[in-house]
Amino acid sequence: MIKLSKTRVLIVEDEPDVAGLMKHALERGGDLGAEIVGTGAAALKSVMEDPPALVLLDLNLPFIDGLEVCRLLRGRTASAAIPIIMVTARTSETDRVAGLEMGADDYITKPFSLRELVARVRAVLRRPPQTAAEPNLGYQRGPLAIDFDAVSVRVSGAPVRLTKREFELLRFLIENRNRVLSRDRLLERVWGFERQVETRSVDVHVGRLRSKLRHAGRQIETVIGMGYRFVEEPNSLED
Repeated sequence: MIKLSKTRVLIVEDEPDVAGLMKHALERGGDLGAEIVGTGAAALKSVMEDPPALVLLDLNLPFIDGLEVCRLLRGRTASAAIPIIMVTARTSETDRVAGLEMGADDYITKPFSLRELVARVRAVLRRPPQTAAEPNLGYQRGPLAIDFDAVSVRVSGAPVRLTKREFELLRFLIENRNRVLSRDRLLERVWGFERQVETRSVDVHVGRLRSKLRHAGRQIETVIGMGYRFVEEPNSLED
């Protein structure tokens, strides 16, 4: 009889009782295996020695906190593409945005439902893997086709004329697709935090960009209180 290998999840949690419940919930289905570590240093060591399929990362860790662990993992080639779900008792918008901007793929707050936790893990694991080189090849899906090198944008075969700023905004959104980007992050990366520019400028440019992209503009979603997200399959907009 062939024994199927389990998808490995690394739980980074310094509360043993919480970590044990998470491990039990994940392994109940039989297809996931979970390892527990209690510090950021142990998490980094484990990921480097045996990269998991996903990391469940608590923010309130001793010595090296979860945000720093996330930053270090995203900065290393070997771990840059590993999905990360942050799990924390911090519930403020600032904390959520900081985690997502640091590169987390999802965010769940304590106390949480174990069923929801497992569902979020499975949802992230179902996402197609992304590589760092992928965005540079352009983007083509549905009606939207973009050649980043040629600075060319087409919607349903028709060319779309964008300003340099609009193109850079679209490019950065697509390179970080399915992730929420705050207005401050967009200002930093697209505008360079020019002193005379306010966050309202992001809203204006997103509005113009959506209009020029016509029906494809629905792929740029507003996440209320947090920022914007480019999605592969547009949902109903929240603004």
